[in-house]
Amino acid sequence: MSKRDYYEVLGVGKNASEDEIKKAYRRLAREYHPDVNKAADAAEKFKEAKEAYEVLSDGQKRANYDRFGHADPSQGMGGGGFGQDFGGFGDIFDMFFGGGGGQRRNPNAPQRGADLQYTMTIEFKEAVFGKELDIQIPRTESCDTCHGTGAKQGTRPETCQTCRGTGQQEVVQNTAFGRIVNRRVCSSCNGQGTIVKDKCSTCHGAGKVKRQRKIHVKIPAGVDDGAQLRVSGEGEGGTKGGPPGDLYIVIRVKSHDFFEREGDDIFCEVPLTFVQAALGDEIEIPTLTEKVKLKIPAGTQTGTYFRLKGKGVPRLRGYGQGDQQVRVVVVTPTNLTDQQKELLRDFGKQTGEHTHEQHQTIFERMKKAFLGE
Repeated sequence: MSKRDYYEVLGVGKNASEDEIKKAYRRLAREYHPDVNKAADAAEKFKEAKEAYEVLSDGQKRANYDRFGHADPSQGMGGGGFGQDFGGFGDIFDMFFGGGGGQRRNPNAPQRGADLQYTMTIEFKEAVFGKELDIQIPRTESCDTCHGTGAKQGTRPETCQTCRGTGQQEVVQNTAFGRIVNRRVCSSCNGQGTIVKDKCSTCHGAGKVKRQRKIHVKIPAGVDDGAQLRVSGEGEGGTKGGPPGDLYIVIRVKSHDFFEREGDDIFCEVPLTFVQAALGDEIEIPTLTEKVKLKIPAGTQTGTYFRLKGKGVPRLRGYGQGDQQVRVVVVTPTNLTDQQKELLRDFGKQTGEHTHEQHQTIFERMKKAFLGE
């Protein structure tokens, strides 16, 4: 079975920061640790997440992985064969064997434009419910005056006489090892294969101009931090009539003062008074869209979670929504009056909370938890 992509394993985008990678790993480690999760595949998922984190948290290992994937040549050939990019192997082969290692690029062939990346920061609720907006993207486009040729109107580029339109110069040397052909970029046309003598007055011979392009973007509901949206054909313009590249929009989501998000679920903390926790109550909870009633049973302990079904984030790929998880925290009262303190002391005596036996029992439990007894 082939290995899964490390970014997919951790559930982060390829542009994720170190903190995002660390946070994703900690979440998975808590979820799949064999001491906590007894599922049959938990240990394997924990191991998979650990391996992904060890690579992506190391700058050099991550750079190698981004370039070569799992077939990292620094770890041996690993079955990658000669299909991987080994940084100029084709050029060396070309130098000694006259180009037998691969085909030479035709400088006059249409070339696809480069891809562009744009980072967009949005509000927490905009990521949850989606948004439509216009953005301005600076990019190069084909010059309208010369239609990308770089030549003045009424003229056209001429074939370079130095390289005869190939874009490369050849230097032949006879050595003890035989005839060696060394190829380099043509110094006369800079590898273009043509020379523009009368340059376009708009682009000054470049064939391209810088422009601000307004693009309408639809952010889908449920998008998460680090996600990438691909907008086809909105990258840099191509050359020689080639197609434009694509635009990749990286989403950054601002944190919220009250809500936190994990996947499609929303988490929040709500304070309870000692009386509410002990006697029970019905309280009002804010959700992403409205306020709802939540019944607190008598005797609720601090740290207890309550689930509000369907009050989470819309699922980006699928139907329905996640849930909202409400964690209650019992707040210890402060600035008590003498009368209130006396009432609490009486309460403690009646429940036996301050007896030596009670403290001894708690101590023994803590000892067992920490020492494994």
